[in-house]
Amino acid sequence: MQIYVNSIVYNKSISDGPGIRSVVYLQGCTRHCQGCHNKSTWATNCGLKYDVAKLAQELKENTLNQKITISGGEPLFQKKAVISLIKELKECNLCLYTSHNYDEVPIEILPYLNYLKVGKYEQKFRCTTIPYIGSTNQKFIELNKED
Repeated sequence: MQIYVNSIVYNKSISDGPGIRSVVYLQGCTRHCQGCHNKSTWATNCGLKYDVAKLAQELKENTLNQKITISGGEPLFQKKAVISLIKELKECNLCLYTSHNYDEVPIEILPYLNYLKVGKYEQKFRCTTIPYIGSTNQKFIELNKED
């Protein structure tokens, strides 16, 4: 299965979930939130094409602490590939950033996720004081604690 990636940032993010995280920015979004800081991910006809298993292996090999955030674009734009990627990364500490609501997230991936950010970015509710969200209508949810 193929997945399209905009970019990967290894071992540098402290704003995309707890701890120092690697972030994979997936390509493609049709939601186009006003004020989006990641417009380069919107196009649905470009990006680096990866085999899901190879991307998972690359992420595991290059993420020092196995803390990975999947963002975008809109990850659920590539829903089948994201489900497959999350299952491939099951031993990692995973966070998924989506603009969808909680009840729109595929239930089969919830057991694999440690954290989930849900809700469309709303520029009128912009917030810089609550960790891991961009606007106050969004929710950052802890799903499965690490042992």
